[in-house]
Amino acid sequence: MTDIIKELEDRGYIEQLTHEKEIKELFQKESVRFYIGIDPTADSMHIGHFVALMVAARLQRAGHKPIILMGGGTATIGDPSGRTDMRKMLTREQLDHNVECIKKQAERFVSFEGENAAIIVNNADWLLDLKYIDFMKKIGTLFSVNKMLAAECYKSRLETGLTFFEMGYMLLQSYDFLYLHDKYNCKMQIGGNDQWSNIIGGVELIRKVGAEDSYGLTFKLLTTAEGKKMGKTAKGALWLNPDKTSPYEFYQYWRNIGDTEVEKVLKLLTFLPDEEVDRLIELKDEKINEAKKIAAYEITKLIHGEEEAIKAEETAKALFEGNGSIENMPTTKVENTDISLVDAIVLTKIAPSKGQARKLIEQGGITLNEQKITDINYTLSDKDFVENHAIIKKGKKVYHKLEM
Repeated sequence: MTDIIKELEDRGYIEQLTHEKEIKELFQKESVRFYIGIDPTADSMHIGHFVALMVAARLQRAGHKPIILMGGGTATIGDPSGRTDMRKMLTREQLDHNVECIKKQAERFVSFEGENAAIIVNNADWLLDLKYIDFMKKIGTLFSVNKMLAAECYKSRLETGLTFFEMGYMLLQSYDFLYLHDKYNCKMQIGGNDQWSNIIGGVELIRKVGAEDSYGLTFKLLTTAEGKKMGKTAKGALWLNPDKTSPYEFYQYWRNIGDTEVEKVLKLLTFLPDEEVDRLIELKDEKINEAKKIAAYEITKLIHGEEEAIKAEETAKALFEGNGSIENMPTTKVENTDISLVDAIVLTKIAPSKGQARKLIEQGGITLNEQKITDINYTLSDKDFVENHAIIKKGKKVYHKLEM
């Protein structure tokens, strides 16, 4: 089998391994069943899930078998990792709906057919019927509270407050690994580096109950050069659902990444061959825009399909290079042309508030149909809607179409 762990290392995915030597030997001698957990706290995955899905896809392409675990049970608590407050609790009906939506998105990355076909499981099937006393006697006694509190996911919450309910998350996630190990011969959990403590919990739990074939792997989180998580936009998270983030907006996010982020994005979020990635990251100055365009196209194609990627690319060309079609530009319909520019900016979410919209106008950051507008009291009229649409632009990169 291919040396997939080395491949993941070379592409820059791997952050930590629990048993490096054993893991490398294991993945070269047999097809390994591994799992990745996704808590369905929304009806779509966002860009934070992207690296995890890419790792799962690469492992499967190398002959290993993915188990996609939907956290219909653990999401009733919510993972405290990286949080300063408790997550909103969702109903069973909301969680079931979210699980179905996320399943469809996962199918773009892993195959559910063939010899090493992926399987999807939902931990609600075994967690929700657990009996508290029996569970705590069997599992809770194997965890040290002192050790748990030293874990970063809990330690960072001690000052702001950590509920006992949330503290149980590590036990449940660890039990998931034990359950999958016993039922499906799953030997590895993979996850983002913020999941290290939880993954260690599962690896150690399996070993405490008598097995020695449990392993963990974490991958790098997708961050900017400043260390901030990538995928945040003026409208919030960068979603994989086209109804939440349009394919054009998705494309433009990657087209506009910083120069220092190009290499990471090409290596982690595309299947481009190493030779092509090496060629693109050598581009400098203006030429690096070629690499950004290719990255944006490849990533959009992966999430939304080739047709939508082509449409997004053509729309960008129409706006920035003067050719192509504006048909697929983010669009908001209005009932009449008599709308203030301030209201239009907020309606299109170019700015989150009227105060920020006025500030943008005053600073010369807004153009309407390529004409700079500096009057905060400007109101649109019929003459602004050429062929039934008007185009508002913020700065050089954010466009939005108002359509009658």
